[in-house]
Amino acid sequence: MGFLTSPQPLQPHEEPDFLNHLHSDSSSSSISSQSSLPSVPSLNSISKEIPNIHHLCISTLKGHPSDVFSLVLSGKYLYSGSLNGELCMWSGSPSNHEYSAENVVFSCKSAVKSLIILKDKLFSAHQDHKIRVWKIEDRTPYKKHKCIATLPTLNDRVTRLFLAKNYVQIRRHKKCTWVHHVDTISALALSKDGSFIYSASWDRTFKVWRTSDFKCLESVWNAHDDAINAIISSSDGFVYTGSADRKIKVWRKKEADKKHILVGVLEKHKSAVNALALSTDGSVLYSGACDRSIIVWEKTSSDGNMVVAGALRGHTNAILCLAVVSDLVCSGSADKTVRIWRKEFGKTHSCLAVLEGHKRPVKCLTATADISSANNSSAIGIPYLVYSGSLDCDVKVWQIWVPFS
Repeated sequence: MGFLTSPQPLQPHEEPDFLNHLHSDSSSSSISSQSSLPSVPSLNSISKEIPNIHHLCISTLKGHPSDVFSLVLSGKYLYSGSLNGELCMWSGSPSNHEYSAENVVFSCKSAVKSLIILKDKLFSAHQDHKIRVWKIEDRTPYKKHKCIATLPTLNDRVTRLFLAKNYVQIRRHKKCTWVHHVDTISALALSKDGSFIYSASWDRTFKVWRTSDFKCLESVWNAHDDAINAIISSSDGFVYTGSADRKIKVWRKKEADKKHILVGVLEKHKSAVNALALSTDGSVLYSGACDRSIIVWEKTSSDGNMVVAGALRGHTNAILCLAVVSDLVCSGSADKTVRIWRKEFGKTHSCLAVLEGHKRPVKCLTATADISSANNSSAIGIPYLVYSGSLDCDVKVWQIWVPFS
């Protein structure tokens, strides 16, 4: 165990600096004026032969009374979590362009920062330092979801309570057991086999939880020098964390004691790293930051080493979220737009579309193949659905048709 030393963790009501900027239109120029990594080569294709994709906003899902922070898909349903702690469940058929908010399936009075789904369980990360586990009711999908666990569990807390070695110092005169996060939990990730959940926090730590019994197995203290904003797990066992300290760190579990060790540090961004995404095969890592650039990192060996391939440029403000579907990368920004990128020949990437319509920064994204429209794909291209959540309190549903490569 280590000690959580200064700087002190953020208080629960505070947002990192980049989000403070987002709540003020007058300060947006302070973000857009930051350097956009002139030392990193651009991967943007300038070929005139690459067509823009056919796209349209087929619906705007309204109902949240506050900022939308998180999105996750579960089959034909979409969940969206907001600043006020509510989680809405949405359903509909993209073919008829009709969507409706059926119900608020849970509310816990603490901002929903991240969501992941494992089978019939939904895990939500919150600003009150807790992870909640909800049972998804498949037979009655709009029924209020039942909270079946809060992490750390009571059993986890009690078993650590009486031994001094289980305590870490979080402030000068305050300690707590190592199973607790002591600041906002900003992101969740799921291992490939679904056995573990990783949680990242503004307290500069990430933790590992077993999904079978919700036990906290490990806490990596002082993983970064500032708040951790993003975490993602690869299919080959690596864990990537992105932080306000401008760094991305690469972790891997040691076989000997099953603890995670640092195996690499990726440093190119000049401001806070807000989002991470992996290509479908795990060989390429995308990172988005307040410097308005998306850096593309390529894996060079089986030990997790990655090198910079270049950067994707076009957003005029901070990158806040990323999502990958098939060979597409979707990016959401404080400039209120979503961009759709595709890797072309060699290392170049083309920006296929800019989705405009949100009135405030785009905070979360998810995407999927549009199976219901696949029968019509031969004429236009391959259909996808992209969902974007914003600080304007709306979720927009975009249908895009990507031309064949």
